[in-house]
Amino acid sequence: MDLRYPPEAEEFRVEVRRFLSDHLPVGFCFGDLDRHEALAWTDRWRATMAANGMVGVSWPVEYGGRGLPKIAQVVLAEEFAKSGVPWGRNIDATTLKMMGNTLLRWGSEDQKRRFLPGILSGDENWVQGYSEPDAGSDLAGLTLQARRQGDEWVLNGQKIWTSRGQLGDWIFVLARTDPAAPKHRGITFFLVPMRQQGVEVRPIVTSTGEAEFCEVFFTDARTDAGNLLGEINGGWAVANSLLGLERGEEAATNPILFQGEFERLVDLARVNGRDRDAVVRQRLSWCYSKVQIMRFLGYRILTTWLRDGELGPESSIAKLYWSEYHQVATDLALELMGTGGLVREGRRLSRQMRTDEVRAPNSNNSWIDIFLLNARSGTVYAGTSEIQRNILGERVLGLPKGPGDS
Repeated sequence: MDLRYPPEAEEFRVEVRRFLSDHLPVGFCFGDLDRHEALAWTDRWRATMAANGMVGVSWPVEYGGRGLPKIAQVVLAEEFAKSGVPWGRNIDATTLKMMGNTLLRWGSEDQKRRFLPGILSGDENWVQGYSEPDAGSDLAGLTLQARRQGDEWVLNGQKIWTSRGQLGDWIFVLARTDPAAPKHRGITFFLVPMRQQGVEVRPIVTSTGEAEFCEVFFTDARTDAGNLLGEINGGWAVANSLLGLERGEEAATNPILFQGEFERLVDLARVNGRDRDAVVRQRLSWCYSKVQIMRFLGYRILTTWLRDGELGPESSIAKLYWSEYHQVATDLALELMGTGGLVREGRRLSRQMRTDEVRAPNSNNSWIDIFLLNARSGTVYAGTSEIQRNILGERVLGLPKGPGDS
């Protein structure tokens, strides 16, 4: 197995590192910024990226990209992860990676010309409208209704757990257009403007104290008849291809981020005088081995993605693996902090927190807010662990469906 990247990818890596060196402030730490500073900084950073050709690097030149091989996108994501630089609210997975690439595959020429420039520039932010109160893991059970009226579609219903919904300019939704059809059929994929009467967004405050997720209500909301991807009643195929885009370069960046978190976990054990404890050392060794397995699993996923252009059901193993690992690792962090780990105070710190900050008494926020509480939801969002196991069992191993599965 040759794990080396091709020469052209390493040449691009040099360019990315030079870009980061030229444009990141000396000693920059994203975790030092408060919420408002972070949002303002990511907007400026997004503009800097676009101005220097660091957005959509693998997209065709005719749509504003650079036409580089897909592995260039992996290199870009890797170097950003190593530098602790966030993608930002307008260049996140939903807007660029998911919506942008879905438009490239399924969009008409008019749709590409209309929407792709705004995605690349960051002028238009997209959010995802999939889950509903009674249609999460069983997404095909959705009930949001869309009815054709002249040159428009009229939508009525609700979506929930819409990430950053309050920041969205557009939302892509799955809506039922044929109630008489079987569940997976009769669903259409729509592009809907959010800044209109008939769309109400209600933020949901989670256990971290943040309002990252939202409820979105549609009451006679409208979108142009041309704002659908794929065929009428054929939205399930579009939705599945979009979900496959969630894995992609994450196979390369997740091991980097989890390795950084592991190093912080070791520092935490040392600072709290537990690094000589045989049981703690054994548990840390377990965490280290899991991160390394994650890295080599990532290589396999990347090989498939770069070769085939998309990922099959096998990629579900990555989501299952990291989400369940993360809960064990953050449980260990809480144990190492002891009773002090139950108190949330001080500023929030980034994943790339420096060693001296581990010793600070106010460093608990980093573990409690970003890791511990969010880790609890990792086995639920983007497909529950139960759903990932069903996918692997039925679509990869060929096992029969379980009782009650349709």
